Amino acid sequence: MNKEPAWLSAARAKLGTREAPGLANNPTIMGWAKRLGIKLLGVVYNADSVPWCGLFVATCVYEVGLPPAPIAVRAKSWAAWGQAVAADQLAPGAVLVFERPGGGHVGFYVGEDATAYHVLGGNQGDTVSITRIAKSRCVARRWPGQQAIVGGPVKMTAIAGIPLSRNEA
Repeated sequence: MNKEPAWLSAARAKLGTREAPGLANNPTIMGWAKRLGIKLLGVVYNADSVPWCGLFVATCVYEVGLPPAPIAVRAKSWAAWGQAVAADQLAPGAVLVFERPGGGHVGFYVGEDATAYHVLGGNQGDTVSITRIAKSRCVARRWPGQQAIVGGPVKMTAIAGIPLSRNEA
């Protein structure tokens, strides 16, 4: 069994981190933004009600010494990050970028079934979670530049009752 990439382990360690309700802000999420700062995020990030999937991915790669995408807080910025990966060459830890109403979404590949990628990401139902997102919405599959792809596609079979995510905002 292949060991998963360090950035995916960093992401798994954050499973369950939840956005604060209402006007409050989760200090953990705000700490990620403060640690990365405007230079790496590309914008001032001042509330966890602002979409934070890009912030989550940036935090995970940065924690293991990899540079985030320019304007990392924007999901679609990740579509040009690192190197492209063919759909049949995906491995756990690949960065997937999706279209969604009003913007984009970014997260990490952990597996797939016939119609959906299983994505570990932030701001999925206002939390760090693993969710199914239709393959048809995927606009980019990326891997950190200069890093060898380890592993291959992970086929998931137990999906009964797990709905497809429709909007990750």
